[in-house]
Amino acid sequence: MTSSIEPTYITPDQLCIGLYVRLELDWTAHPFTFNQFKIKNQAQIDTLRALGLERIRVDMKRSDAQPLPPSKTPTPPVKPSEEELAAINAKRERVQRLAAHRAALNECERKFQGATRAVKSITRNIFARPEESMAEARELVNGLVDSMLTDSDIAIHLMNDKMGGEEVYFHQLNVAVLALMVGKQMKLGREELTELGVGAMFHDIGKMELPEKLLLKTDPLNGAEQDLMMRHVEYGLDIGKKLGLSPEALAIVFQHHECVDGSGYPHGIKGEGILPLSKIISIVNAYDNLCNRPNAKESLTPYEALSVMFAQYRSRFEAQPLGIFIRCMGVFPPGSLVQLSNNALGLVMAVNSNKPLKPTVMIYDPSVPKHEAIILDLEEEPDLSIIKSIRPALLSNQVFAYLNPRKRMTYYSDAAPTKQAATA
Repeated sequence: MTSSIEPTYITPDQLCIGLYVRLELDWTAHPFTFNQFKIKNQAQIDTLRALGLERIRVDMKRSDAQPLPPSKTPTPPVKPSEEELAAINAKRERVQRLAAHRAALNECERKFQGATRAVKSITRNIFARPEESMAEARELVNGLVDSMLTDSDIAIHLMNDKMGGEEVYFHQLNVAVLALMVGKQMKLGREELTELGVGAMFHDIGKMELPEKLLLKTDPLNGAEQDLMMRHVEYGLDIGKKLGLSPEALAIVFQHHECVDGSGYPHGIKGEGILPLSKIISIVNAYDNLCNRPNAKESLTPYEALSVMFAQYRSRFEAQPLGIFIRCMGVFPPGSLVQLSNNALGLVMAVNSNKPLKPTVMIYDPSVPKHEAIILDLEEEPDLSIIKSIRPALLSNQVFAYLNPRKRMTYYSDAAPTKQAATA
């Protein structure tokens, strides 16, 4: 039988720098960023005492100091200073921004689900009702392009992966969203972005001619199966011509597995022989395939996928769009499990493509209900930074269930919140 260790409590007058405190309060009831933290300065002690608590829980294993001896005379209550009142008001504003962020994220999820349903309808009806499907595809792409061409920064959000069995549609949408993000940063015009988006939507259309058993296989493909799989680009070119795709979109369908070093297929084209839009698709398609392999257990984390692409596969891709893609996704792309500089664990939920080193992170805090999880915009937390990526297998069951790392990485884009509306 496991013995439980009673928590340690002290009175506010025993607080000192170096103690690790755990506030047994609602997160909204105090001005601190976290419910648990190590005391760094006297101002934090004053703020803790101003909360009016009779006792405060401390974690001695994580503390660097011993509590002060209890005072023999009662410590008079500390009135909040102007700075502390300002911190409390700032926390209230942070809570409001957090609520606004959750509402915006829910709206982004709604748009993502609508886009996924549209991709599913387009794919399923492409042969039976080609004109209607093409019109639907262009409407979807035009909507994505419109959102990219706003004056606002673009945020790439991690979406839920609850829509089981829809992986093929997620892939098409992921490639389109990520490619358009790169295209925006490359300052492509509307016409080029539209062709880029349409090509992304149909880049794997040739797989509709392949046996479903082959597409769903999770074991490594043998030589014959690999040869058959590679023919999807040729099948796609034939289908694309029948659908009336533009030359630019057709090139994407046919060239999205070509590599600038000549190691790709179907023709081993090098360098300038590959059209610019195709080079963009080849990068984001490779990234999504690394993150979302047929066997989910073999998928790389977003952090690992970017590392592999840069360290091992860099020669396969055009340098400029690859550099832009990595910069936009940040060192820790959406979906990355991370450890912060204060040892807190979190899940990267969104990255602003213009500020990739300061992503939005959902924080694991067992004292905060999961549905109210703290979401921090690291741009507004100058004292916090990400120190490393963590593989899901290294998390405890409790942390894993709370952060809910995605088995499949699915993304959608939206205008990034302004400074006034940013999440905290």
